[in-house]
Amino acid sequence: MKVLVTGGLGFIGSHTVVELQNKGFEVVIIDDCSNSDESVLDGIEAITGKKPAFEKLDLKEKHKVEDFFQRYQDVTGVIHFAASKAVGESVEKPLLYYENNIGTLVYILKELCKKNKASFIFSSSCTVYGQADKMPITEDAPVKAAESPYGNTKQMGEEIIADTCKVIPNLNAIALRYFNPMGAHPSGEIGELPKGVPQNLVPFITQTGIGLREELSVFGDDYPTPDGTCIRDYIYVVDLAKAHVVALERLLNGKNESNYEVFNVGTGKGSSVLEAIKSFEKVSGRKLNYKVVGRRPGDVTTAYADTTKANKVLGWKAEYSLDEAMNYAWIWEQKIRD
Repeated sequence: MKVLVTGGLGFIGSHTVVELQNKGFEVVIIDDCSNSDESVLDGIEAITGKKPAFEKLDLKEKHKVEDFFQRYQDVTGVIHFAASKAVGESVEKPLLYYENNIGTLVYILKELCKKNKASFIFSSSCTVYGQADKMPITEDAPVKAAESPYGNTKQMGEEIIADTCKVIPNLNAIALRYFNPMGAHPSGEIGELPKGVPQNLVPFITQTGIGLREELSVFGDDYPTPDGTCIRDYIYVVDLAKAHVVALERLLNGKNESNYEVFNVGTGKGSSVLEAIKSFEKVSGRKLNYKVVGRRPGDVTTAYADTTKANKVLGWKAEYSLDEAMNYAWIWEQKIRD
């Protein structure tokens, strides 16, 4: 089985490629390297013993997407990560996000619709729920007006896939709504490697801890939470990668109950920004230099998952704790700065 992983050199994508290859899948990666590096291929090979096929191309170029599927006609499974993903940046550059996250999805789905049978896993996000009314968040929670253009692209992406599946019975799709990925592979061969200033909390924590950043900004301490900082569900990236493989196998084995399904992927536990900082200080033995600043546009107060559906239906469950994931993130940070 040949599987296309778009954005496969990125943080979650590269860990998913590792898990796919460990399960015997043949993988081809598409990535434009706008927020990743080709050296990740070496890390994947070091872990799995095999370097996946790689095509450097921009999925916004429709003719190149068409050409790829002409050349790789045996690709019938796609895991789609390639997208711009920073909430704050999306507020500042909405058109960039709509073009990159929606246009590329449409081009890929058009090609899959031509096949006799195709399986599609969509990298969605808990941002589709906005600020949910109840915690933990179930898949039945209403999808609210998005707090950011990024969140809106995930909502629109899900709607596009659902609408397509209604009229294309040969297309089977699962959207995984995941919460806050973090950590690095236990081997230390791959991990989160943001270009420029990190948009996610954990790499900013580890970069501050190692001295690359002078100070970590905590965006607000006046939220209605126990310590005043935002609460998120931090999931270890290898746990998350395994969920993608399990979801793909569900479609390939015909176990899906409909040709479009949705699952939350998280730990089921919420941790505040200050708790994440304390976790880092615990595993690293270092005090972190941080400063509370004003709230950031687009941030919700609290978001953590009810994972009952993924646990029961997919047979998947997160295995790693915040401290364990943070420790791997810290090991990775030290390795890449050596």
